Amino acid sequence: MEVILRDGESQEGLLTRFKKGVERSGLMREMKSKRYFVSRSERERIATRNAIRREAKNRRRAESRG
Repeated sequence: MEVILRDGESQEGLLTRFKKGVERSGLMREMKSKRYFVSRSERERIATRNAIRREAKNRRRAESRG
């Protein structure tokens, strides 16, 4: 990720643009996910668990709407 200092821009502004760019690119999320090895079966288990949670959340939202 490359960020070039603009004319009249403070270092704080530059740092803010850099942070936003890194966040948008998903770089930190990828780094966190690759911090340690996760087997294929474990990835599938996690995905299943997340899907169940997502469905329950959607169900609760639908019920609260009426």
